[in-house]
Amino acid sequence: MELYLDANATTPVLPQAREAALAAMADDFGNPSSIHSAGLKARALMDGVRARARRVLGADTGRLLFLSGATEGIQTAVLSALSACRRAAVKPELLLYGATEHKAVPEAIRHWNALLGLDLPLLAIPVGRDGRHDLAWLRSHAPRAGLVCTMAANNETGVISDLDGIADALAGSPALWMVDGVQALGKLPLRLAERRIDYAPFSGHKLYAPKGIGLLYVREVAPFTPLLAGGGQEGALRSGTENMSGIAALGAVLAALEEGQVFRGHGTLAAWRDRLADALRQAFPGVVFNAPAELCLPTTLNFAVPGVSARLLLDLFDAAELRVSGGSACSAAKSQPSDVLQAMGLPAWQAAEAVRLSFGPVVDEDFIDEACARIRVCGDSLRDSCMRPGAPAQALPAHGLTRFDSEGACCYLLADAASRRAVVIDPLPELTARLAQWLACQDYDLAAVLDTHSHGDHASSAVELWAATGQECGSVDSLGWPADAEAIELGALRLTRLALPGHTADSTAYLLHDAAGLRLTLIGDTVMPGALGRSDFPQSAPQQYAASLRRLADVVGPRGLLLPGHDYDDRFATTLAVECAAQPLLGELFGGRLDDGGFAQAKTALEQDLALTAYQTVACGARVDAGCALAGGELAPEALQNLLREPAGLVLVDVREPYEQRLGQTPELGPGATLEAVPLSGLPEALARWLALPAGTPLVFFCRSGNRSAQAARALRRLGYVQAWSLSGGLALWPRAAAGVDAALAI
Repeated sequence: MELYLDANATTPVLPQAREAALAAMADDFGNPSSIHSAGLKARALMDGVRARARRVLGADTGRLLFLSGATEGIQTAVLSALSACRRAAVKPELLLYGATEHKAVPEAIRHWNALLGLDLPLLAIPVGRDGRHDLAWLRSHAPRAGLVCTMAANNETGVISDLDGIADALAGSPALWMVDGVQALGKLPLRLAERRIDYAPFSGHKLYAPKGIGLLYVREVAPFTPLLAGGGQEGALRSGTENMSGIAALGAVLAALEEGQVFRGHGTLAAWRDRLADALRQAFPGVVFNAPAELCLPTTLNFAVPGVSARLLLDLFDAAELRVSGGSACSAAKSQPSDVLQAMGLPAWQAAEAVRLSFGPVVDEDFIDEACARIRVCGDSLRDSCMRPGAPAQALPAHGLTRFDSEGACCYLLADAASRRAVVIDPLPELTARLAQWLACQDYDLAAVLDTHSHGDHASSAVELWAATGQECGSVDSLGWPADAEAIELGALRLTRLALPGHTADSTAYLLHDAAGLRLTLIGDTVMPGALGRSDFPQSAPQQYAASLRRLADVVGPRGLLLPGHDYDDRFATTLAVECAAQPLLGELFGGRLDDGGFAQAKTALEQDLALTAYQTVACGARVDAGCALAGGELAPEALQNLLREPAGLVLVDVREPYEQRLGQTPELGPGATLEAVPLSGLPEALARWLALPAGTPLVFFCRSGNRSAQAARALRRLGYVQAWSLSGGLALWPRAAAGVDAALAI
């Protein structure tokens, strides 16, 4: 069963709330604006829930509206406040919001500020390293402000705002004050009527009610402008027929809060949070917590692990059926550093690699026990995969070729389990610590650190990698090749080199041989998927490029696999046959329609004014196939289930990384299917074997979400294997045994 630890994003619906919603749909379905008995019953239900909400929120005065959720509440509050600013005899000079606010707040302010023609300066209230507002700054700016927006508790870090301190800082200010109460509902006593809070929006789905229902508190004396006008519902303050099933469900949640039996108290929740924090410390030594626990909600942990990316941690937790997030769910797909943590002044790596763990106040101790156990298992899996900083050498010896990449640049590690030796090809500075950690964990010696060419935009990091491992490189040439060596032997594996001047005068390919012959070629930037390496650097040899390509063809043939030094589109490998079809210039050269001089001249024209890459780095080649889209090869879960029932010789490939494969589920195999575990980082080495499968053999890749498996399928299809497929939606959409109602409550 999955354990849901992303409650700050949303929560399941409480069983009592589901029952109340269904009852409202079946029995109390009347329109509360109608005056017949069915309408009066609905009106009574709605009035009862509103009265209960007033008690829970401490809002015996003021207006309390039912609406669709916090976003609508924020929009309504901001519109109301800025409309009042527009009408004011003395116009305000500023609009203020907390620097760690949910993005819905500043975006709403900007929208209405422009639409109403106010065009007032919008300033962010600074926060300290503890995430709390700078009250002195606020006090100095408040007299000129028309609106101040702060949170009761932060959705990413759980930091609780000092609302009483903010109220004191606003003393004497004409500013209207909106407090985002979304994360506070059910966790903090807000006492709205006792404070000078003018507007407070809430969302039901953050506390076990359905999505689509929320509340907006408006202080009795606060100005109000309806966002929705029309039917006159909610006292003409929010038109539109009320969401009665949502209101009924929210009422059931509020009733549970009042009764005090379902929701855990602060002390219990804080103790459980501390246990989860201890489990994280055991699993990931060196873990850093990004906000002080004593100032945070007892249900939220925000942390980062030095040397381990947030993306890796999210994949790892997901494989263990632990659902966590990288921050706000509204911006999770953007893969950007957290604005909240940046505003707190945390180091860049913490803001970029932060993970949020949040649980709801209805979980029980068994849930916490299991979550702690799985967190520790995640740490073990990372250690056994040599991915945890400082991990002991407990992993099984690695063997074969692994690809690492960073911003389109590729680095390869070739390891031999028999000799415990490894070679690194095209090292990248940002990978030095990771590679050194891997070599130490595996207890491998470095046989060589090789570059395929001298780099135009950076120096090789080979020296730093040797230093980080504490090993001696011996006598080597400028690209790292051992002096007087014709080949580098790694057990049964053998590396030779082939000079290919063009991209640079010293461009070199490394050919990997095994007992069967040439397996693949690490080509650097001489040939890239969809592009040829540029030859306009000072150290380039453009007139020799064509001859080098012909030499390459003589050695590797038209279908020999080429692994590039840059791969901007995740194509992993290519062949000269594929590139001749994709790149007209290459096709003309091998078709005899261009001589060496004509090729160099045409290539020079291609390389005029090359733009930076999407990563804002120097482009190492001019694309000549226009980045043509690759065939999708998506296979729906239902279609894969049908294939698994047939004796079709299906090959199912798990492209998750080893630390995920140790933990995660796999689809059940059919009678004729085989399962392989080939992580995406190991894909280049497996390509030749798959390309040699009998024609018509379905090859289906899967991962957690379908993104990585889609890359694998597209790479095979580009190489001509049309029976390569990706499981659409990945394991996230793969059917699994349904959890019962009680099990769902555990989250």
